[in-house]
Amino acid sequence: MTSAHLDAPPVTVRVPAKVNLELLVGPLRADGYHDLSTVFQAVSLYDEVTVADALEWGCTVIGPLADGVPVDGDNLAVRAAKALSSDARHVGPVHITIRKAIPVAGGMAGGSADAAATLVACDRLWGLGLSRDNLEWYAAQLGSDIPFLIAGGTAIGSGRGESLAPVLARGTFQWVFALAEGGLSTPAVFAELDRLRGDGPVPEPMPTPELMGALRTGKAAELAPHLRNDLQAAALSLRPGLATVLEEGIGFGALAGIVSGSGPTVAFLVSDVEAGLDLAVALTASGVVRDVRRAHGPVHGAHVLPTSVD
Repeated sequence: MTSAHLDAPPVTVRVPAKVNLELLVGPLRADGYHDLSTVFQAVSLYDEVTVADALEWGCTVIGPLADGVPVDGDNLAVRAAKALSSDARHVGPVHITIRKAIPVAGGMAGGSADAAATLVACDRLWGLGLSRDNLEWYAAQLGSDIPFLIAGGTAIGSGRGESLAPVLARGTFQWVFALAEGGLSTPAVFAELDRLRGDGPVPEPMPTPELMGALRTGKAAELAPHLRNDLQAAALSLRPGLATVLEEGIGFGALAGIVSGSGPTVAFLVSDVEAGLDLAVALTASGVVRDVRRAHGPVHGAHVLPTSVD
């Protein structure tokens, strides 16, 4: 790599978290995965990922939720950059700086978000000019949630979650997220789901028309009864204290509460911004949660910030 190439300005990409409005899990497949039908919504909790040309591969994680994020080859963002570099040829290495504000191992796809942001940033830094479809193809090779974080908005995911179709959703929904101490392992939660289900028949997952109809109204009160997560029982089995968080949130006025993805973050849907403020204050005062975050959705997926290279 030439010194001139190292002078290229770094690229910063902002990327949102996600919540699963509906997460339906099919039977265990022979390959160890499950078919999913999920409705993703991107929400306004963001990580920022800066990618800069460097003499060697590296990663730094900063910010309020940086603890516990690997900075070696296990980091999904590093894997994303190396995967794109190996195909593009003659580019890389890069140093990746992640400003972490999405909960770690919290069921909100924080690692997947960073990988999505890294793909978008490296594409811009290296001048590859990949289409969104191309970027989503790379994303799907790395993980099930990553293509959605490139797209953002509201979408149905099928297969392992990586096959996307847009969803018509009107309006803006307000959320309060209750953060828990420590994370939950996604494989462990799926394994617990299989254990709880036993040997009984499990239907193939399909999106429910009731949820689709509720999203078209743009009304939180219409959406609230149709939030569903098949992983919730397993998350509660592994982390029983989450049941108290759900009860408290509903008691304090949330329209609905649901474990986000594989947990342990709990997502509460509220009627408006004021209700979100009230719920956040009440949950914080109750002492049953480590921290709370307010957000809205849907929002756009990974996007280059205007201070980055054009």
